[in-house]
Amino acid sequence: MTIIMNCMERPLQPLSQERCRPCRECRVWAVVVVGILMLAAPQPLRAQTDEPWVNYYNAYITFNEVEDNSLEDTYEVLSDLYAHPVDLNAATRSDLAQLPFLSAQQISSILAYRDQYGPLRSLNELLLIPGLDYVQSHLLSFFVRLEAPQRESPFPRPSALLHGGRNDFTAYLKVPFYTRDGDRKGFLGYRYKHWLKWTYGYADRVRLGLTASQDAGEPFFEGRNRRGYDYLTGYVDVRKIGWLRQAVVGRYRLRTGMGLVLNNDFGFGKLMLLSTLGRGANSLRGYGSRSEDGYLQGAAATVRPLPWLDVTAFISRRRLDGTLAADSTSICAIVSGGYHRTRTEMDKKHNTSQTAGGGHVLLHTSGFHLGLTAFGVSLSRRLAPSEQAFRRYYPRGDRFWNVSADYGYASRRLSVSGETATGDCHAVATLNSVSLQALSNLQLFLLQRFYSYRFYSLFSRSFSDGGRIQNESGLFAGLQWSPWRNVDITAYADYAYHPWARYQASWASRSWDVFMQGAAVLGSWRMALRWRMRRRQRDNAEHTALEPRAEHRWRLQVGYGREAWSLRWQTDVAQCSQRARSFGWMTSMMADWQPRRFRLQALAGLFHTQDYNSRVYCADPPLLYSFLFPVFEGRGWHGVVSATWKPTQDIALTLRSTLTKYFDRSSIGSSYTRIQGSSAPYMEVQARVRIWNRPQQHR
Repeated sequence: MTIIMNCMERPLQPLSQERCRPCRECRVWAVVVVGILMLAAPQPLRAQTDEPWVNYYNAYITFNEVEDNSLEDTYEVLSDLYAHPVDLNAATRSDLAQLPFLSAQQISSILAYRDQYGPLRSLNELLLIPGLDYVQSHLLSFFVRLEAPQRESPFPRPSALLHGGRNDFTAYLKVPFYTRDGDRKGFLGYRYKHWLKWTYGYADRVRLGLTASQDAGEPFFEGRNRRGYDYLTGYVDVRKIGWLRQAVVGRYRLRTGMGLVLNNDFGFGKLMLLSTLGRGANSLRGYGSRSEDGYLQGAAATVRPLPWLDVTAFISRRRLDGTLAADSTSICAIVSGGYHRTRTEMDKKHNTSQTAGGGHVLLHTSGFHLGLTAFGVSLSRRLAPSEQAFRRYYPRGDRFWNVSADYGYASRRLSVSGETATGDCHAVATLNSVSLQALSNLQLFLLQRFYSYRFYSLFSRSFSDGGRIQNESGLFAGLQWSPWRNVDITAYADYAYHPWARYQASWASRSWDVFMQGAAVLGSWRMALRWRMRRRQRDNAEHTALEPRAEHRWRLQVGYGREAWSLRWQTDVAQCSQRARSFGWMTSMMADWQPRRFRLQALAGLFHTQDYNSRVYCADPPLLYSFLFPVFEGRGWHGVVSATWKPTQDIALTLRSTLTKYFDRSSIGSSYTRIQGSSAPYMEVQARVRIWNRPQQHR
């Protein structure tokens, strides 16, 4: 388990211009006001307890550097599991693998305990399972329930679905108090960002979702967006109908094996790897995120004709944004940002279609698993990357295929897993890992990977130091150790070799990544100290040789809290050297006060860096489905005030005001996003309503 979980034994709070045309402004305000009025309309609301797991989650992302943009996805998965917990007495390995904080050994320990002693009768029994400490057991209790063993109930009738389940409605609006150059001339729409989100769940059988999102600067009910929102996504997800274990229609995410060839599901960086290493479980779920990248569109299903056999098949056809090449018939890159604010960006919108289909067969029994993945991809335009050396072996053409085999074994103390893949590139990639619970308080990790510089897959997403499953081989070793009950130590070292040119490295290069972190709990005090060093080789100024680039980062956190309030002080220091040395720091204080129906959070920070190389980060108080880690460079201060009112546990209204003030510049940003001024204030409004149609489904 991660360090932060030991820091949560107390019920502590988380550390956590040209004017727009009137018709445009009226339209957006009308839509937002109507949406909020609909959310606030009288509904058959019922009482519900707080969601204490959110405090754990916010604390985790504050103490750990999450190196992926998947926080919204993770929050949605955990929120869904909290509303519809897993039946621990009937859960399979794949059911428990949905929980991102459980390791492969812990999942095996839970299943072994159940097999040896029979169904659990109380959640207090979680304390007796080897490998689960007090905090992990407490956290797990939020997402599981205990029921007597019984035959699987029939799929609910339409009338039950109509009158049962839980609905979540969320609306969001961002109002900037600044004007960008693009707002005056260049952007096709107004400067307000807003989105609407609806999700529905019925027990663990049915999920539905619909999201509509509009970025600032994108046209609304105009031009190519004349039908309204720039981005819409939705899905229907049904589960457990006889042999059919799960089926999704609409937009979805899918992961098989270790992700070497097929993974557009969420993932984490190297810290999270220490908890999830060796799980390699398949994942299929509906996609309701606001990100316009990393999903499939069509249908996917998993069937289980035998207790030890899962078969997954999928088909997808979706539109992509592409940067057209000079001949206008091919694309030189697939654009994943999702912005359609200018005519240039709008010309790229959905100018290429992608068709994909394939499947995965998985055999699993007694802790062993063996799987096979195969699929093909077709593009309507030929992919032709530019001819720079580091792009020479990027995917080229309009037809692609990949195949891989994944394998592994998991027990209480040992977990071994891996995947080996190839494709139309006629090259090989392999990833293999071992995790050992050496002592009750000591876990060791080892991971080896080899990704040929000629290997590629359009859907790959797995462990790497360079960000691509290509042109890398290396060795990762890590440990988690709890020498005392309230002290946790995490450390890892990762070495990587890149045999072909990379961005900013014109020859074969090497890199090191070393990390150490310690955390302790002393009564109401929490403390954490971390250090990370990344050493890479980069081109020199003359582009004639490589030279080392070293980056060191330190972070110190000290927190103190009681039941209704907490304080957290954090200091970050960054140093980067390549020819010249760059130094930066930031210190911040966050306060959190939570009386019965209100919650007030405030953050203030001062930063000073020499340039972008010594940039620093700070986690803002989060909103639902919105987690910000702004980057600061230069000299200035940053402040956030957030207020949440909850008249009932099913209604919440949040106002968050943010201001960043710079002391060393008269403008912020560049090109269309330049702000003519030294500050960037804005306000965010979010409203959420939950409707429970059945009292027996409440937590």
